[in-house]
Formats: sequence, structure tokens, C-alpha cells
Amino acid sequence: MTTDAKKQAVVLLSGGLDSATTLAIARDKGFACHALSFDYGQRHRFELQAAARVAAANGAADHRVVKIDLSASGGFGHSALTDAIAVPKSEEPIGQGIPVTYVPARNTIFLSIALGYAEVVGAFDILIGVKAVDYSGYPDCRPAFIKAFEKLANLATAVAVEGKGHFKIHAPLIEMTKGQIIRTGLALGVDYSLTHSCYDPDENGISCHQCDSCRLRLTGFAQAGATDPLEYQV
Repeated sequence: MTTDAKKQAVVLLSGGLDSATTLAIARDKGFACHALSFDYGQRHRFELQAAARVAAANGAADHRVVKIDLSASGGFGHSALTDAIAVPKSEEPIGQGIPVTYVPARNTIFLSIALGYAEVVGAFDILIGVKAVDYSGYPDCRPAFIKAFEKLANLATAVAVEGKGHFKIHAPLIEMTKGQIIRTGLALGVDYSLTHSCYDPDENGISCHQCDSCRLRLTGFAQAGATDPLEYQV
């Protein structure tokens, strides 16, 4: 268990815009940040390279990548992010129902592993970049889920039961629009050219411009009055 004088935190880091901003917020609050990414069989694997870049640029204390196969080949699947299911690309409103890009129980799995890691590194703070405003409609991004998991964390861990500390699940972006997130990140010095958001990039990692994630990202930069530094196929 670490004995660093700084307060420890585990930060879930996908390599996307939201998680990069979350890491910057944690750093700004003075946390020693243990960045945690997941190689879960996602098709858009460029995000793992982005996560490594973001962790290094934002001074993470360490960056760990956990491998867990949530794809059909691993016995799970049922998501366009892991399987041979077309990623939706349309002008239909985003957030109308749960999309096929939902990965079953993904945030529950990720937070559970982050909780175990937090016990190991002596952290009682876990940060995740979920949001419930202008988002894709995933059920595990809602405030009720974050609140429920925090309660679970304090019932299911030895350090909490023994009274050594109280776990807090921070979701600093949850009530922010994409534009507000980008403005916050820019003010904290986030280099968004290091991030990756697209669900369906080409073989060179160039973003598709049409999936929900690309559309939300581009809308956010427009709201923020800023220019997205990423290259797009269209």
C-alpha cells in the first residue's frame, strides 16, 4: 500500500475526452492519480493508446491496463463496441433508448475492479467520467447508479467495514454538458489532441465523424466555441 503524502485516487481512464477531463480535475484537486484503463475486447482499440498518452501528459502516478474480454469471443458480447454489430450512424436524436453500443454492465465491472485497486493503493476516492446530460442513454451513467455503487463500496470492502475510511465515487462531469466539459478541460490545460472518442475509426485511427460519440464530441466543441484538434474522415 502506498504511503505517498498526497491523497490517493483511482481514476478510470478510457482515453476519451470525458475521462481525460476527469483526470485533469483529479490532478487539480491535488490527488495522486492512479489511472486505470481496460482492454475489454473493444473494437476501437486506439483509445488505449490515447489513454497512455493522456496519463503521461497529466502526470498520473501510474497507469495500469487491465485485460478482461467482454466480447463474444470471451463469452459475453452483445454490443457494437465489442462484436460484429454495426455502429449506428445517423442524424437521429441521441439518447432515445439504450443503443447497441451499450456494453452489458461495463461500468459496474470497471468500478468493481477500480474498487479492488483502490484498496491496494490506499485510495478512498474513485473518479469516473460518466455524464447524464446530452449522452448516449447508458443506464450505468446515471446519478442513481453512482450513488448505489458508492453504498456498495462501503459495504463490500475490508477497509470500509473496519472503519479505516469511507469510499467516495466522484462523477464530476455527470451534470455537465459536453461544451461545459470541454471548457473545463481547456481551462485545466487538457490537450484534446491526445484523446480518442470515435466508436468506429478507420484502420489509421481516424474518427468516423458520424457515430454518437463523434457527434457528441463535435457538438461539444461547437458549444465551447473551440476547434476539435482531431482529424475526421468527412
